[in-house]
Amino acid sequence: MDTRPKSTVPETAAASSAVPMLDVNRQNQQLRDQIGAAIDEVCQSGAFVHGPACQEFEAAMAAYCGTKHAVGCASGSDALLLALMALGVGPGDEVVLPSFTFFATAGAVWRLGAKPVFADILPDTFNLDPAEVERKISGSTKAIIPVHLFGQCCDMNRLGELAQANGIPLIEDAAQAIGAEFEGKRAGSLGKLGCFSFYPTKNLGGFGDGGIITTDDEEVADSLRVLRDHGQQPRYHHALVGINSRLDSLQAAVLSVKLSKLEEWTAGRQRHAAKYATEFADLKLAAQLVTPTVPVGYRSVWNQYTVRVRDGRRGEFQRYLAGRQIGSAVYYPIPLHMQKCFAELGAKRGSLPVSEQAAEEVLSLPIYAEMTVAEQDCVIRAVAEFFGAEAARDTKQLAA
Repeated sequence: MDTRPKSTVPETAAASSAVPMLDVNRQNQQLRDQIGAAIDEVCQSGAFVHGPACQEFEAAMAAYCGTKHAVGCASGSDALLLALMALGVGPGDEVVLPSFTFFATAGAVWRLGAKPVFADILPDTFNLDPAEVERKISGSTKAIIPVHLFGQCCDMNRLGELAQANGIPLIEDAAQAIGAEFEGKRAGSLGKLGCFSFYPTKNLGGFGDGGIITTDDEEVADSLRVLRDHGQQPRYHHALVGINSRLDSLQAAVLSVKLSKLEEWTAGRQRHAAKYATEFADLKLAAQLVTPTVPVGYRSVWNQYTVRVRDGRRGEFQRYLAGRQIGSAVYYPIPLHMQKCFAELGAKRGSLPVSEQAAEEVLSLPIYAEMTVAEQDCVIRAVAEFFGAEAARDTKQLAA
């Protein structure tokens, strides 16, 4: 008897079809004319920095996120740096943040001479564990950075309570979570500041780097506008030492066009995520493949569809997918507390066990609005066949 899990996807989903991890060209091609017109308008205006296109995009982002202000900058990494600078973070200060995230979150803290204090994550969402954050808060804590990883918000109620009780501001790292919601409020409006990235592979991606910081605090917003422009206000008068980090008008024009399509693209990602969840549940692979969860009250925008591969088989599974021309990626293979550049902080293997286990097991599968039914079916069939073969082998071993 064949004991392997069966996929319900049609046989017409060819096993040899190439399925890229992401294809930004599909998204860009559908908006080619609109983007071209927007770029031409900027070129005609000659206002390439701090021009009307930037102001219009900043206003649109503030409205989208539900905040009073949005301040553009050159990248998501700079957004984090500027947010910390606006709060006066510097030498001797500590900032609590997850170890399981992209390097830029901790890098911004380190660049200012402050100490990143790494906290562990929750195993089901990959986001900051509030209980861990509470243990890591000290008299030197100047900020907490919840990272809304893979497109889903952190538990902002519990983190907000901790922040308020200790008088510590929250800086949301929402680089992967534009449009994500927690209890009806969008990412970027849940803390003191929200930081976004418009790197081309993000849900809202530009034609290069770009970033933005959202806030309801007018004083903080004014400070950000000065800090992003060398600290000058007015020109050639420097009360502060800032950096050169401006969102250029060409990127702003491209992003404004794309922002109008963001909710449609998010709905596409959500449909694909729902299909993955249904198909993988039907395959009954929970012991081998753990799928992501979205708690009640959360809206994920599925920047990544990240599974856990048990029993040390992630590398084997990824190679199997690659052999079938199916893209996949590991975000992230090394938790930040184990990075060589932070060795002086004294972290040891085993100090953040949930983060370390996640780094060994996670694998992100293709998910983007433009992915076709046939492509997703190809991924699902590959999952069924790989783990089905494993299930059959295990059954035979038990019978023996």
